Amino acid sequence: MSGSWEKTACILCECNCGLEVQIGGAGNRHFTRIRGDKAHPSSKGYACEKPHRLDYYQNGPDRITAPLRRRDDGSFEEVDWDTAIREVAARLSAVRDAHGGETIFYYGGGGQGNHLPGAYSTATRRALGSRYRSSALAQEKTGEFWVGGRLMGNMTRADFEHCEVGLFIGKNPWQSHGIPRARVTLKELSKDPKRTLIVIDPRRTETAELANIHLQVKPGTDAWLLSALGAVLVQEDRIDRPWIDAHVDGAEAVIAALRDVPVDEHCRISGVSEALLRDAASRIGAAESLAVFEDLGIQMNRHSTLNSYLNKMLWVLTGNFAKRGAQYVPASIVPITGKLDKLAAGAECKRTPVTGDRIISGLTPCNSIPDEILSDHPKRYRAMIVESGNPAHSLADSQRMREALGALDTLVVIDIAMTETARLADYILPSATQYEKAEATFFNFEFPENYFHVRRPVFEAPEGVLPEAEIHARLCEALGAYTEEDLAPLHAAAKQGRAALLPVFFGSVLSNPKLAPMAPVILYRTLGPHLPAGLESAAVVWGLAHQTARANPGSLRRAGFDGEGFEPAEKLFDAILESPSGVIFAVDEQDETWARVKSPNGKIQAAIPELLDELARLGETSADAPDAAFPFVLSAGERRSFTANTILRNPDWRKKDPEGSLRISPHDASQLGVGNGDRVRLTTKRGSAEVPVEVSEMMQAGHVSLPNGLGLDHTTDGGGRVRTGVAPNELTASEDRDWLAGTPWHKHVAARIEALA
Repeated sequence: MSGSWEKTACILCECNCGLEVQIGGAGNRHFTRIRGDKAHPSSKGYACEKPHRLDYYQNGPDRITAPLRRRDDGSFEEVDWDTAIREVAARLSAVRDAHGGETIFYYGGGGQGNHLPGAYSTATRRALGSRYRSSALAQEKTGEFWVGGRLMGNMTRADFEHCEVGLFIGKNPWQSHGIPRARVTLKELSKDPKRTLIVIDPRRTETAELANIHLQVKPGTDAWLLSALGAVLVQEDRIDRPWIDAHVDGAEAVIAALRDVPVDEHCRISGVSEALLRDAASRIGAAESLAVFEDLGIQMNRHSTLNSYLNKMLWVLTGNFAKRGAQYVPASIVPITGKLDKLAAGAECKRTPVTGDRIISGLTPCNSIPDEILSDHPKRYRAMIVESGNPAHSLADSQRMREALGALDTLVVIDIAMTETARLADYILPSATQYEKAEATFFNFEFPENYFHVRRPVFEAPEGVLPEAEIHARLCEALGAYTEEDLAPLHAAAKQGRAALLPVFFGSVLSNPKLAPMAPVILYRTLGPHLPAGLESAAVVWGLAHQTARANPGSLRRAGFDGEGFEPAEKLFDAILESPSGVIFAVDEQDETWARVKSPNGKIQAAIPELLDELARLGETSADAPDAAFPFVLSAGERRSFTANTILRNPDWRKKDPEGSLRISPHDASQLGVGNGDRVRLTTKRGSAEVPVEVSEMMQAGHVSLPNGLGLDHTTDGGGRVRTGVAPNELTASEDRDWLAGTPWHKHVAARIEALA
């Protein structure tokens, strides 16, 4: 209804702040006003400037509203859904039958705001026998996941609301957020005279401007700085030995390694004053509580997995775990890290079929994907399903990625828009937007109260598109994964209500080797029609509610979901459906965190030999001197006021810096003879681009940065296609990656700059 206010959430970063949106405009198909939702359990009315531009996502000009099939001449033609599903199923099953399901690769499964498709996609993958998958997490977080797995079989988050010292490493939450109510929290932390904000970052970011201590590290030398910081804690005996003795195994190996670190030399290499570093260590060691957040600045950089390890040793050695204002392990609906417990017991990761690279959290390293395709190995990836992802643009070395995608036997894309990846596809299956269906995310990281939010649709989907749950159900049916006869008992039970469906589903589906892998789409087909209108795609959440209740009974009980047997899960599912702003599903006590440490003896396993060896090798070398041919360090993918993920394809959404300027220091601008708005040529070993300059005091000499989210083609009003800004991955190389996790060095790309007349 025109002028009505609806509750939903932002989809542009992991915080997913609650929103209220007013509907209107042509055909009542537009957001006319947007504000924060005060009833949202986490954001509580907070919202930054970015969601106010979400209509550019909902009504983007590149929308696809009918299935498309590639012609022999490379153009696309519209086909009906029955034809598209039948032919896609036939193409994929042919690859499976000829080469094995493990040669069918899956990429995506949801971005910052849509994780339910990933749940439904598991059924399609299992119907095909597909074993290998990946997502953007595998170019960002898998090194940290691996370290968390080895330390405790789990991942931690941190309590910045109550910490005495907050430490951000390679993280600018003023722009990238990542914590609830980021700007409010940062201001409170910075202004409180009893608290300290410490930032480690080569740039003087908005967050660094607020910091009490800014350790402005030279780009790419974080490992030297972090090891020096840990070394001061050890050498000045600022660690919590009684806590370590009670809760940590293997600490002596770490302490011995840090005791030998030459602090003065590591400070020299990292470009940070030793006195300032010692001040930071002193403040950390004396604090009642320390909260730490690392992000892409070190996770997409040299020594990225080692950086994650050294970061975590700061709070392990000072006892900042399982207490107010420190690190914790939250309850989860679905852990985005996958199962990490086996790593804590010393298990090795599975490996990819061609390159033998580590598969962490079930994810193939993104930089390995082209190598897993462009090979004559019999088990190379031969077909690919891409869902809510754009690897041709968003992964390293776009040139090589395009070559790999073009070499596939079959490429199927499920998306709302004609992305760079979709233009390479054999079939495009158009899906509903995130505001045209029930949707949710599994970024549920809060503590002691954690929330979950199933968002209701605020628009009807146009004819010709389907929600992903329906797409996957149709694919599974076309693949013969189940029959109507299989579903008949569930349909009959569902008509009587969930109480009748429970024993049939748990008894006849989950115990059946044929049907259990199809559980998500079976729930969609049988339970979905009996849910409130528009929430059919939330059917899979019923199963997740039961899973959560079994895993966290005390957490649910404290949140008010009590009872015997299935009662807590059923109460939780009811609350999820009835709460348009989200619901608190878990209330925890601090000791609950220890129950989530999954190492065999329940202690933190501090010694990781592979990374202690890498730490030792730091002493044998120094940071690489700049290459004379490429004297600058480019950080590719900076988050700014008006950059976000690439679902916002229309450049008109940006109020500032429409082309995405290259930020350079005043010193470098003077040396190059350029000023604001002047154009330069930026060149790396992989490619070059022309870009305007922004002279910025944020940058130190020799360091430059490009924003993320640009270099996308978009459709103009006249129907033509225009590219705005530089696509960073046209400049990155797939071989530049972490030796252990395979994560790319996007924040440390050697480059040169030439002024253009």
